[in-house]
Amino acid sequence: MFAPIEKLVLRNLFLATTLLPAISMAQSLPLDTTTGLVPHGVEINAVSYQGRRAIQVLSSPGSDATWAREHAGTGGGIVVLPGTSFHNGTIEIDVAGKPGTGAPSDARGFVGVAFRINPDASKYEYVYIRPTNGRADDQLRRNHSTQYSSHPDYEWLRLRSESPGKYESYVDLVPGEWTKLRVEVDGTRMRFYVNGASQPTLLVDDLKMGDAEGALALWIGVGTEAYFANLHVAK
Repeated sequence: MFAPIEKLVLRNLFLATTLLPAISMAQSLPLDTTTGLVPHGVEINAVSYQGRRAIQVLSSPGSDATWAREHAGTGGGIVVLPGTSFHNGTIEIDVAGKPGTGAPSDARGFVGVAFRINPDASKYEYVYIRPTNGRADDQLRRNHSTQYSSHPDYEWLRLRSESPGKYESYVDLVPGEWTKLRVEVDGTRMRFYVNGASQPTLLVDDLKMGDAEGALALWIGVGTEAYFANLHVAK
């Protein structure tokens, strides 16, 4: 028989163990320093943008030259965030994107986030916005304001060719302005929210890497000048 104090200890231990899986693990990164960040195909700087401390990410001349020669993917690259591991949960971040100086005519200021990145950063899922499309005087361009892709096997061009309209959608955007992104991931499902909307602007039910896990990264496309601040991750 247990004494009353022993029963109380065991009861509290049982409750703590039972409730532990329901506790949300959260992590916030202000993104005000480049220390520890790992760029791939991009250049990074810690700057002040529109009165906020942020990480500036620029597509490198080499990356843009490769894209111009091969027209593979969307050019640009990623900035892997140190110490991150993401499976399911929510990613929230503020971004601003616009075509950079000397960008090709089809640059759109592509900016977003990558997740479930494998150890050598050769595979990852990502979702992004095309800021110059949001208010374009062309309905088809507007319909291409957001995009889900999976590097390297399911880039935007393949997805658009094989499943037109399924992995991109319209949302109102302004180039160079801070835009809040929210990405909810659960297994092979993703929901993408923009600027605090209560409903997702893009739904994906078949993430191409399957139910994977990996690091997080900032993502930009070809010819982009982008800014990132206030990353918050909840699992």
